[in-house]
Amino acid sequence: MKQETINTAALSGELRLKVLSLYHAANAGHIGCSLSCIDLMIASLVQRKREQDTFLLSKGHAAAALYACLHHLGEISDETLATYYKNGTTLPAHPAPNQHKGIPFATGSLGHGLPIGTGIAHAGKLLNDNSRVFVLMSDGETNEGTTWEAAHFAIQYQLDNLIMLIDKNGLQGFGNTGDVLGDTASAATWQAIGFETVEVDGHDVEAIGAAIDALTAVPNGRPKAIIAHTVKGKGVSYMENRLEWHYLPMTPAQYEEAVGDVRKMYNVQ
Repeated sequence: MKQETINTAALSGELRLKVLSLYHAANAGHIGCSLSCIDLMIASLVQRKREQDTFLLSKGHAAAALYACLHHLGEISDETLATYYKNGTTLPAHPAPNQHKGIPFATGSLGHGLPIGTGIAHAGKLLNDNSRVFVLMSDGETNEGTTWEAAHFAIQYQLDNLIMLIDKNGLQGFGNTGDVLGDTASAATWQAIGFETVEVDGHDVEAIGAAIDALTAVPNGRPKAIIAHTVKGKGVSYMENRLEWHYLPMTPAQYEEAVGDVRKMYNVQ
């Protein structure tokens, strides 16, 4: 299986370096939210997504992390990756559909990924095709009403082929997530409404993968929720748990410092 052949610590560092390079070249923001979800993408998209499965990045502002992972998988070429954020690119600031196989829908307007994912999962059940749907969401996105409507649909139709991963870094656009509408990404809440729910360290790729494997081992009619505790800006000391890195681009000096931090933490060159 794919996960057995990957040095996940090294890959975590390499993908972070790739993401930083993309943002630096584009002089763009949304860096912190990409760094918080890379390890979730490694465990799901890189390691466990099969040909018949679907992966949706619902928190579309972390598009650079998605592009880096798809590049690693060979679905995006070096030449295409170099066009990130440029005029005429197929890799804009938020994922655009109908350009790359690994990006089936446009995302970025939050609250859309889970409804789309439930529809795909329901279709898979109707077709009995043994497919799974991974939906990677932000914790702030659980404020959205469409998220809860989709959740109840998934429960009603017993979509145990739906795996929701919540990147719970505790920060959203204008403050701490818990201060906006409360902890709508609470594991207890998702468990109570009918999701089979686990909490994990969102930067422990092996633990995330083990949670996916355990939740999907035996069909039981319950959709899955993985509440992943993460750090916004993970791997870059001056970005970690800092709201401003939801928005700011890096100066050249900040980029060099960020690269140094990642190389040191993940022992990569």
